Amino acid sequence: SNGSSSLFFIDPATFEIQRTLAVTHQGRPLPRLNELEWVEGLIYANVWRSDWIVMIDPDSGRVVGQVNLKALKPAGANVLNGIAYDKDQQRLLVTGKYWPRLYHIKLFNRPE
Repeated sequence: SNGSSSLFFIDPATFEIQRTLAVTHQGRPLPRLNELEWVEGLIYANVWRSDWIVMIDPDSGRVVGQVNLKALKPAGANVLNGIAYDKDQQRLLVTGKYWPRLYHIKLFNRPE
């Protein structure tokens, strides 16, 4: 991710771009993609300067789900900016810039 609406798949050995994926939400480009995580066949991305995590189909680039984490953001805290996936516990770990806590969350009704 370079913060745009495009994701780049890069060969780890040569660093050459193998594929570019245009990400769209409701038919429009979705910019400010940040903090990516691969979760069971989907790409999760934080939308920079928002409280949203989106779930992206890696084949089509279409946003197939979204989660609003506004309720987790501490008063006076900065932006959501951290996603990690704990495969063993099947949960996300989320935090933000200067947040005092790391949250463990499980998502139900996840898109297939």
